[in-house]
Amino acid sequence: MKKRVLSLLLIPFLLFYALPAEAAEKEERTLGDEVIYSLVIDRFNDGNVKNDAGVNVYDAHAYNGGDFAGITEKLDYLKDMGFTSILLSPIFDNEGESFQSGLVKDFYKPDEHYGTIKEFRKLVHAAHKKHLKIILDFDVNTIGPHHPWLKDPAKKNWVRLNKEVSSTGSIKLDQENPETKKYLVEMGSWWIKETNIDGYRLDKMNDISQSFWLDLAHAAKSVKKDFYLIGELQDLSKESISAYEKAGIRGFMDHTQTDPMRSAFKKPNGDLSPLFSELNRNQQAYTHPEASEKFIDNKDMPRFTYDINARLLNPGTRWKMALSYMYTSPGVPVIYYGSEIALNGGKAPDNQRLMGFKTEKELIDYITKLGELRKKYPSLRKGSMKLLYEKDGMAVFKRTYKEETMAVAINNTDKSQTVRISGGEFEKGKELRGLLEGDLVRSKGDTYTIILDREKTEVYELAPKSGINMAYIFAMAAVIIAFAIFIALILKRGKRNPS
Repeated sequence: MKKRVLSLLLIPFLLFYALPAEAAEKEERTLGDEVIYSLVIDRFNDGNVKNDAGVNVYDAHAYNGGDFAGITEKLDYLKDMGFTSILLSPIFDNEGESFQSGLVKDFYKPDEHYGTIKEFRKLVHAAHKKHLKIILDFDVNTIGPHHPWLKDPAKKNWVRLNKEVSSTGSIKLDQENPETKKYLVEMGSWWIKETNIDGYRLDKMNDISQSFWLDLAHAAKSVKKDFYLIGELQDLSKESISAYEKAGIRGFMDHTQTDPMRSAFKKPNGDLSPLFSELNRNQQAYTHPEASEKFIDNKDMPRFTYDINARLLNPGTRWKMALSYMYTSPGVPVIYYGSEIALNGGKAPDNQRLMGFKTEKELIDYITKLGELRKKYPSLRKGSMKLLYEKDGMAVFKRTYKEETMAVAINNTDKSQTVRISGGEFEKGKELRGLLEGDLVRSKGDTYTIILDREKTEVYELAPKSGINMAYIFAMAAVIIAFAIFIALILKRGKRNPS
């Protein structure tokens, strides 16, 4: 009887904590929801020494041993940081002793230094089990000088008539030739069918006709409806990209933001206005601005860390500023491998050094936190954006999606900054709760005063003002009362049954 009474008394307390939170509205995952980790396969991680023939880690031009097995080993490492997709460097079987792509000898085989197609399928399968997507860098512009096609009279028109040869020895294909186009489009579909990959980054689109990319897009979408297609175009005007968007190429590598980002964040007091001007242009040009890909460095330029070190500054501080912008402004962050450890390097191949995994975790932890915020708050992924303040390296903008409003404050200066936001930009009677630095800004009337330390970023959630948490007080009172009753019953039972 006493046990029954005690159980009944505890039921309200247990129910209070057992009540499920309101189920979040389940929405289809799209390209705009991704956070992409871009890696050079050969320089990431060596997981299978059996394919290390010709490997020389002391030669920046030679193979260094990274492979599919090595990536498979590190999937948890990437997932734990909040990455949702992995963009792989080209995997086609390559000629020569250099890991640099473009000297293709077989489009239907992975390079032997990276592993077998069985190992690649294993990588894709393992990634999918962890809800990670695999995207390939799809480079079909050139072949190597010893490719069998060059000795086949029936395929003499598969390459450019003048057999254009690059400085690396690669020869350009003629995708306008119907047979060449058919072969490459079918090959693109084959990789999707055979390995279940999730997307292509379409490399050097300007070097190949629009009709080729439209045919490829149609074929890829026919195989896998939700297949990602990310374009690399030099001309990102609305007129240039509209036809590609209609064909299902949803995202584009937004190189127009790269230089403004590097210029702004490589040093304190960097001007943010060119960056926000470019961002505003993009909002007008893209049908899906949330799906455009932002990157601050890649294999074609010196590392961002290189710019920072040239100024004898702390890479961690500067990287945090840049990453905060990339994760909270419209578009998909594309993070080049090694950025999480501030990997250094000048022009290629120096910017493609071997990845290191035994290092400080400061940036890894920061990226992880940013990934958590981007995942938790839809407004950071798909919300509208409005710039509220921008002057001399200090900026505040808000992101809004449905009933959710976030604010982002970036102090890219060497002094503390104070910004007052009023005019009804945020609801009266609420507060801005800082999620990175723990700041709290309460409204006074319709004014919110943000005070931010030098070289810091804060991400705020607009929420009701926090006061006395009555639910918490009632719950704690229930615990105390239940515990008191429990003790009383034990004591009473002890008196009735003396030892």
